[in-house]
Formats: sequence, structure tokens, C-alpha cells
Amino acid sequence: MTPEDVKQLIQAGESLDVEFKGEERKPLSDDDLVESVVCLANRTSQGPAWLLVGVEDDGRVTGARPRHEAGRTDAPRLTALIANRTRPSLTPRVSIVPLEGKEVIAIEVPPMPAPTATTGGKYLRRALGSDGKPCCLPMFFHEMHSRQADRGAEDYSALVLPNATWADLDPLEFERFRRSIRERRSGDSLLLELSDLELAKALGAVEANGQAQHVRVLGILLFGKEEALRRLLPTHEVAFQVLAGQKVEVNDFFRWPLLRVMEECESRFAARNREQEIMVGMLRIGVPEYPPAAFREALANALIHRDYTRLGAVHVQWHVDRIEISNPGGFPEGVRLDNLLVTSPRPRNPLLADAFKRAGIVERTARGIDTIFYEQLRNGRPAPSYARSNETGVVVVLPGGEANLQFVRLLVEEARAGRDLHLDELLILNALWQDRQLTTDEAARLTQKPEAEARATLNRLVEMGLVEPRGERKGRSWHLSATTYRRLGQPAAYVRQHGFEPMQQEQMVLQYVEKHGRITRHEAAELCRLSPDQAYRLLTRLTEEAKLTRRGTKKGAWYEHRA
Repeated sequence: MTPEDVKQLIQAGESLDVEFKGEERKPLSDDDLVESVVCLANRTSQGPAWLLVGVEDDGRVTGARPRHEAGRTDAPRLTALIANRTRPSLTPRVSIVPLEGKEVIAIEVPPMPAPTATTGGKYLRRALGSDGKPCCLPMFFHEMHSRQADRGAEDYSALVLPNATWADLDPLEFERFRRSIRERRSGDSLLLELSDLELAKALGAVEANGQAQHVRVLGILLFGKEEALRRLLPTHEVAFQVLAGQKVEVNDFFRWPLLRVMEECESRFAARNREQEIMVGMLRIGVPEYPPAAFREALANALIHRDYTRLGAVHVQWHVDRIEISNPGGFPEGVRLDNLLVTSPRPRNPLLADAFKRAGIVERTARGIDTIFYEQLRNGRPAPSYARSNETGVVVVLPGGEANLQFVRLLVEEARAGRDLHLDELLILNALWQDRQLTTDEAARLTQKPEAEARATLNRLVEMGLVEPRGERKGRSWHLSATTYRRLGQPAAYVRQHGFEPMQQEQMVLQYVEKHGRITRHEAAELCRLSPDQAYRLLTRLTEEAKLTRRGTKKGAWYEHRA
């Protein structure tokens, strides 16, 4: 660690990955130091964390006291102290950094694969306190299970429940599982002929040798009687709510087996989901308010990926203009908002996820999020949003409201012409419809793909006549073509978006200079609706043609009429 590195950490302030420990009022004991390191080791994020000893909570550098003889702190001995007092042994990187005439002890704490404790058996975790500020809290046993499941090191649905017996399972739920396979026609048909015990063994819901010896969490979640669920898995609960502003029209809570919950919620969804129809040639196309496939995948994801060690219900909330589905437990390790569409599947409960696939409820490709996005966009709706998700819960919002029927018509016409559009293409077209233009970099972030792949997708859309480029190289942007705007019923929008031709842009700049005496690159970009680079090239060309003269240098340059 260099002084500049420490300064940057201090300026950013305390966070879940950075903790300040000042010694202005009270020296930091070895026990307190080790506990702070353990706390940071048990954080949820995966990057390195830092403990800065000698920095007060408000960011003032007061310096760390010498911890060893001769008035100094020996970094290797401090590293050994921490390694000896943690289990499993944690070896941080310790640096003594001079800063503002004082010394700061910077301890870099690596992420640990398993929960870490002090040798005294104290488990702490880094989290946000009730005041919204980072702090160290006790780490309980169920939270250790949750943390291991988040990291893919443990499958909670595969844990044996000591007090559960075969009598806690309902034969009707086994038949419901078989019916799901038959009706959805995408499950594992080989399971249909098995007896209840053989079916439970095939799914991994029980441990059996001739007869059921142990029942796992999966068995209770799929086949458990309502009384057994309340007794053995009190954290499991699902709410279906219909909200009209501040008015609550429906507020029902269920503690039922998961397939029964799925059936109930899908039935209520179907009863409320309205549908419009459009004609494309002789073909009648239904456009639902909310795509059933998107709703089913979002609900199944919430049930499969929820953290069953946490209290709290899976909530299905039907608002006037949207459906919100939320579940306790944040994204599993490695899953973020910026890689949702491209990361490999990481189910928190793998055994449960496999059972849902074999029942035919979710796709066997494990790309349910792709389905949610694709179905929303294909039905003329805005893309779903996961922006409200955090470390304690995942929230997906399915926007409703008026559908863009002309967009649906365009997609149907393209499909009938043998040009089915894929998810990346739908994402870009939807964004161009909403925001009018995109750069290649913005398209790459939108599709969560490398820039080269995003550019290839944009070029395919150009070849299909749906999109047009504008500008060159880094200044290039993309917008919908004139044909696409006409097919969407807004031909005038193309003229407004396409902007002005080069000769018109030159005349506008020259007229601006004539009226105001001078123009800057920023003003030219704003006037002609260009990027800064495009505006610079336009002004350079006018200068080379002796129509303008450049004054000043770099960012302070301006342009005026040649004398």
C-alpha cells in the first residue's frame, strides 16, 4: 500500500469493504483488532477489504500506536498474530504507511471461502446497521448456512431435517408433481411411472435404503403437509397481493408446498391478466398485459433462489402499472446487475432448481432471466428491472401499462419473413425506441456483451433495414431507420432524430458565429446535436476551408470568422 492508495480509501469513506479504527481516545487492543479483521473476512462481497488503524471514523488521520518494542510496529509479527488468532487461519497483508507525519496500519483482508472466527469462537460479519452505516454484527448459525449457499459451497435444500419423517409428506403433492410433468410436457417423463418413494429418491428429496430414513429440506418444500411446513420450515411463506395505490384489494399468505403455490399464483395471475388483439394480415395475435411465461419464470426464480434460512415471504405484488416479485436473499456470489444476462447459472438451491426443471416448470437450459426479458420485449413492453435488488433481497419489476402494438406488429412481420429477432436485437431496438439513439459502447453495456459483439448485432440490424448508423469511428451512433419509424407509425420522428445534413450543419455554425461572434466545440455540439468529437471535426474542416479561425488552445479554444 502506498500513501496515495490510503488517501483514496480515506476519501471514499467507510463502506462494507473499508473500516477505520482510530486510537485517539483509546488504544486498539489485539482482541479488537482481530475481531475487526474477522468481521471484514465475513463480508458478502468478494474483492479485498481494508482495515485502516490510525484513522478516525470521520476520516482524520491520528496515527496508529506502536504495537511492538522500540516504538515501532513490525508488520510480519502483526500478520502472525492475526493468523494465529483466527480459525480457519487468515493471513492478511499488513503495510505500515507514513501519512501526514504519522503512521497508518493498512491491513488488506482477503475473501475467505468459509466463515471465519476468532480462536475464542467469536463470529462477526460486516453489514449495514440500523442507522444505514457499516458496522460489525454477530454472525449466527443460520447466516453461515446462508453465506455458504450464496457462494455455492452448500445446498440448503439438500440438508437433512432431523425431526422430519415420511409421514410429514402428502401423497397428493406427489400426484401434483406428476400432473405438472404431464400438463407442461417439458418435464422428465421417466418419473411418471415411479412410486412415491422412488420419485422422492430420484429427486433427492429423501435418503432411503428400502424405506425413507431421512427427509431433506427439498422433500418438505415439494411434498410437505401444511402443518409440517409450519413446524419444520417456518421461514417459508408466499404472499399474493393486489394493490391499487394505498388500497389493498387482495392480501393472501400461503404456507403450502411449492408446486401448489405455483398453481395458485398462476391461476390468480391468469384470472387478472387482460389481453389485446391485433391483426397482422390474416393472423390474429394476442398481446397480454403481462406475458405468462415471464411471470412464471420470475415467480419460479423467486421460489428456487430465495434464501430459506431468512425470515420473510416471497411477495407477488400486482400494482396498477406493474408486477413486483421479491424474495429474501440477494444474488448468489458472482451474479450482479451488470452480468445478469450473461453469467452462468448459479442457483442458491441446486437440488430444488433441478426438481423444478424435472417438473417442467422452468426451462432445462437454466436461462430463465433471458426468457423474462425476451417475453417482455416481444410483447411490446419495457424491459424488466432488477435495479431495486440488494444484498438482502432480489426484486424484479415487470412493467405493464399500454403495450407498443406497432412494435409487436413489426416483430411478427419480421418473424413471418424468416427473420426472428434474438434477445440482444430486441434489447437494442427497444432502447432505440425509448432513447432514440445509442452509441456502440452503450449497446455493449445494454446487452452485457463485449463491444465487438454489440457492434456485430448493430450491423445485423442495419442489414435488416431496421437501424441506421450516424457518424464515424468513435463518434458513431445508431438510430432507427426511416422504414422502421414508418412501420412504427411515427415517420416524422426519423427526421427529428436523423438531424441535419453536413451542409446544413456548416450553415448553422457559420450563422451562429455571425450572430454571436464566436463558437466553442461544446456550443457546436449542442447546436448541431453532435458528439464532441464530431463537433471538433466539423470545426476543423471549416478552419481548413478558411471559413473560420481558431483562437486559444485545448479546451479553451474558440472559433470566429476569418478576418
